[in-house]
Amino acid sequence: MNRQDAKNAKQPRNEPNGEVDVLCHRVIGAALEVHRLLGPGFLESVYEEALCIELSLGGVPFARQVPVGVAYKGRTVGEARLDLLVGECLIVELKAAEAIAPIHVAQVISYLKATRLAVGLLISFNVPVLRRGIKRVIHTP
Repeated sequence: MNRQDAKNAKQPRNEPNGEVDVLCHRVIGAALEVHRLLGPGFLESVYEEALCIELSLGGVPFARQVPVGVAYKGRTVGEARLDLLVGECLIVELKAAEAIAPIHVAQVISYLKATRLAVGLLISFNVPVLRRGIKRVIHTP
């Protein structure tokens, strides 16, 4: 067993792993670049397009507008769409709001529950300093 295997073995199953942390770092770096070049004030769709370009340029694997079934008591009752699914393990929800509201966090938690993933990033671009518009959301069942 190598060092990384030992580290992963000690980590609880529902805690984020190193891969998710690396992807979070890369997404945040890409978002900072988008915000640096565009600034606040555009629609969410503009930031989504620009972030996808930045992620592609950085070789970060992602899927856009990923449909997710919403289940209730074992039956599908609807469908949600993830703005971005990065590396098949990180949900990225984008906003163009002045502040991150509790309902935005609740939305990411609902997406995490529906996908059975542990980590999401909520990024709102309509802020003067982007670090005030980034929230890491962790859901542990």
